[in-house]
Amino acid sequence: MTHTAKTQDEFGLRIAAQLNSATLELPHDISERLRAARTRAVAARLKPQVRLHTSPAVVHQNGAALLNFGGDEGLNIWSRLASLLPLVALIAGLALIQNVLDDNRANELAEVDSALLIDDLPPAAYADPGFLQFLKNPTTDTKD
Repeated sequence: MTHTAKTQDEFGLRIAAQLNSATLELPHDISERLRAARTRAVAARLKPQVRLHTSPAVVHQNGAALLNFGGDEGLNIWSRLASLLPLVALIAGLALIQNVLDDNRANELAEVDSALLIDDLPPAAYADPGFLQFLKNPTTDTKD
């Protein structure tokens, strides 16, 4: 037993002694319930903890050795299809977002094209390098 475990056991025994001394003043039905609870706690503490660990098994199939990690874990066809449902929803959502973005981009280009066609300037003016300079430095020589 390590020093820490010994110290913990001594501490537990001191607390148990103080609790036992205080139970002498309690009514009989309460002290019986406390005794039963202590008995259950000690039994639960002494019960060994059982943990199952599955290990991979080597399965020989068609001349090849495969590792089997416990099978399909009880998944039937409906469980497997249900596990694919979030993936299908994600792909559908991404496709919908792409479609909406494509429509928005097409609408923006259509607005630019319609503005060019309705404008008073010919489309060739927009390709002129001097026109870009003209747009950067507009003159305000408008006379009414």
